[in-house]
Amino acid sequence: MTWKTKTDSYPEVRETELQQLVRDHSSILGSIGHTPLLKIRNIPIPNDRVHIYAKAEWFNPGGSIKDRPALHMLLEAENSGTLTKGKIIIDATSGNTGIAYAMIGSALGYKVTLALPSNASPERKQVLRAYGAEILETSALTGTDGAQQAVKEIVAAHPEQYFYPDQYNNPANWRAHYTTTAWEIWNQSSKRITHFVAGLGTTGTFIGTSRRLKECDPSILCISFGPDSPLHGLEGLKHLPTALVPGIYDPALADNHVTVSTDEAYGMARQLAREEGMFVGISSGAALAASLRIASEIESGVIVTIFPDGGARYSSEHFWNEHE
Repeated sequence: MTWKTKTDSYPEVRETELQQLVRDHSSILGSIGHTPLLKIRNIPIPNDRVHIYAKAEWFNPGGSIKDRPALHMLLEAENSGTLTKGKIIIDATSGNTGIAYAMIGSALGYKVTLALPSNASPERKQVLRAYGAEILETSALTGTDGAQQAVKEIVAAHPEQYFYPDQYNNPANWRAHYTTTAWEIWNQSSKRITHFVAGLGTTGTFIGTSRRLKECDPSILCISFGPDSPLHGLEGLKHLPTALVPGIYDPALADNHVTVSTDEAYGMARQLAREEGMFVGISSGAALAASLRIASEIESGVIVTIFPDGGARYSSEHFWNEHE
């Protein structure tokens, strides 16, 4: 199935309930996507001929960019018949995709079970509980890799009870960004984007957006980033050299890859709140840190990055109270 935007028509004779809600602008699911592109104005950029913009994904109704792939994976599953009423949606998550599943499941009447590392922020866990999702906490030491293994064991034991989207290996993940996120960036930047910067977690955002942007203009450079070590505090991001590599990942798409430390990300998230008025999450801080590094290495350009979620889901973190 081809992803539909708010202005597209649906040629299918019979729509699923989910398709109807996506088309309905008054529904919670109809408000997913079309987030603002915000310019970094106050934090110094190393080169005044470089401009940095961030896609403000915390404007999605579920509070993060993960609303997009979660919706797309469930939409495709309903159309294929693999997701039917009575089945439980189950997946591994660091939090945000799980919240998106829980929100959509609540709207459609699906039960949702999620495995996530025990060190996921308490705010994320509370949001999941508010939506009525069942939480299975797995070892913090094994991260989302351990959560994936737990889900696979549950589904193998009771395949008839569950629908397992498997966000790390589901092509519908990256297709959501290919058909929505990338197209929005291309138009919102007035086709001036020269560099795209995004973190690697499931890798769906980077893969789908980069593929579409390179089709729009092959000269656009796409730079991925990740944590600088296996043990890090960047929720949602993977240190790929030591982690299970998602099946949807295509390393050939990255023109460059940079690493960001946890302390860099913390400091930049704090700076964004205090100097830009943007209360964003830790991975957003990492995104700006990576973008500033790219800005220092080029003569001119328009860098667009992704701010995946807001800071409220990390408000219990102590780094907010520190002074520069």
